[in-house]
Amino acid sequence: MSKKYYLTTAIDYVNGHPHLGHAYEKVVTDAIARVHQSFGESTFFLTGLDEHGQKVQKAATEQGLNPQDYCDDLAASWKVFVDQLGLCHDDFVRTTQDRHREVVQKLLMRLHEEGHFYKATYQGYYSAKQETFLTEKDRGEDGAFDPLYGEVVELLEDNYYFKLGRHQQWLIEYIESHPDFVTPEYRR
Repeated sequence: MSKKYYLTTAIDYVNGHPHLGHAYEKVVTDAIARVHQSFGESTFFLTGLDEHGQKVQKAATEQGLNPQDYCDDLAASWKVFVDQLGLCHDDFVRTTQDRHREVVQKLLMRLHEEGHFYKATYQGYYSAKQETFLTEKDRGEDGAFDPLYGEVVELLEDNYYFKLGRHQQWLIEYIESHPDFVTPEYRR
């Protein structure tokens, strides 16, 4: 039986049109998929769009559109972009598709029912521009956050967390007994 490889690009935010940076990542992933295929190995190559988030909401509002209409308009240009790159991808997913929502909801409900989540308060510094939380290590010597982060606000919010520690030993054993499960080796 041949090895099976699952490859994915970033699932890009659809807050604007695709550009050269998006092409680079997709072409490199495509090359990796084609190398594996040339060795007779089975691949599944996924690319697509993340149509949720503050950046998408903001961009839609600035265009005077509701978020779904905004995403639908841009998704068409992204699909053309991916097709023009000539990728050997197997699927192009949109996070607003019914098939995506149904699978995610089913999985999350099952995990919730089995007690795999807990609720806790998170406090931290947040960059809406980068859509990421920052730590004290992200501050410069002067104590300020780099301007590349844009406006940084301190947030206090309740979140749900996955109880990963419950699965730690099983994951370690699985990865150690299946060395090709995570590649390259230094990522294990």
